[in-house]
Amino acid sequence: MTSSASTSESGQPATESNPPGDIPDNQAFVAFTPPGAAFSVKIPEGWASSTAGATTTFTDKLNQVQVGTAAAASAPTAASVTATDVPAWRGQVPRFALGQVSTVTRQAGPAVLVTYQGDSAPNPVTGKVVRDAFEHYVFFHAGTRVDLTLSGPVNADNVDPWRTVTDSLRWQG
Repeated sequence: MTSSASTSESGQPATESNPPGDIPDNQAFVAFTPPGAAFSVKIPEGWASSTAGATTTFTDKLNQVQVGTAAAASAPTAASVTATDVPAWRGQVPRFALGQVSTVTRQAGPAVLVTYQGDSAPNPVTGKVVRDAFEHYVFFHAGTRVDLTLSGPVNADNVDPWRTVTDSLRWQG
């Protein structure tokens, strides 16, 4: 019998072997609306959450989704995010390495996308540090700026889950 990528020699489905940080393909998502916000976004179901000011962070193992809001007078541009946000991240993210800054289109409209890498905080038990890949999206609508920051280990295959999150943003009103 010839094996394939999806079937083992015994005819049973092959066991999926994911690198650390891969979000399972069967991950469920639930809508999240910050208190008083005029938007919703889907986040992975069952992840732990914490809130500090206008930012809510959802975490599970090595992955994180941050949802932040702020009032803004105008829509951000790739140039304004590069001039204002990137220098702040350089000071906050250990071993920060800028990838690309571009404008992308998602279901909610255009967004500035910044990709970068940085080191995680050391694990409190093992002291181990993980190299993380970040996708930071900046959306704008009717005086509200929404920042979605998605992060997980470099080489984790989280393209589809991150697309689910960023395409789920819905403005209300």
